[in-house]
Amino acid sequence: MRIAPWRPRLNRQSFPGFPARSNQTPLPDLFFSKLLPETDSLPELKVLLHIFWRLYRKKSPMKFVTRDELAADEVLMQGFDGSADPAVALHEALESAVDHGVLLRATVEKDGQSHDLYFINGEVSKEALARVEAGEISIQVPRRTEPGAKKAEPPNIFVLYEQNIGLLTPMIAEELKEAEKLYPAAWIEEAFREASSLNKRSWRYIERILERWSTEGKNSGEPGRDSKKKGNSGRYVKGKYGHLVRR
Repeated sequence: MRIAPWRPRLNRQSFPGFPARSNQTPLPDLFFSKLLPETDSLPELKVLLHIFWRLYRKKSPMKFVTRDELAADEVLMQGFDGSADPAVALHEALESAVDHGVLLRATVEKDGQSHDLYFINGEVSKEALARVEAGEISIQVPRRTEPGAKKAEPPNIFVLYEQNIGLLTPMIAEELKEAEKLYPAAWIEEAFREASSLNKRSWRYIERILERWSTEGKNSGEPGRDSKKKGNSGRYVKGKYGHLVRR
């Protein structure tokens, strides 16, 4: 069997594939059998998937997301880059999802400001909102944040390994922990990116990149963490192949 390589669109980085032990977000079967075929708006679909993902990770019994939370999520808003105004795209996507009955919206006042809250349209949400209207329970609205204030966290070294190389082994995991202590996070991420661009998907290759940068300097000549630690100045043997040999 021959599998044709996937060719990414221009100006878009190729997706490296899902790690073997990546987190999962469950979706109702009706999402695929009913909503997906009828949803013709890409922004609306992006917002719905993002809300399912976000709500699944919330621990509170009453699960909702505010418009402010969504507007402050940099990753979500970057997904609207093709729109003239990402804020308008978000507003229209939410309004469309409410009109289609996928989301329930409630508006509450806090500190003299109104907040739009969005719930997945289901029995649990309907019952919770009915109890709010009856005065049985109250809604705690999170503090408002500025749009774009929340940045996506960079992937750690274990995620980078699984995304670019493959399944972790206990031995490799120990080496990654050591490397994480020795080198700046930005160096590690860039080393993985450089190795992937050359199709050198090997930890040994990436490790040699980091060791070379640490001994020879990287761009501005800034040394790595290992050279700043006391007692690590002689960590690598000097010479032509010094960066490959540890004392």
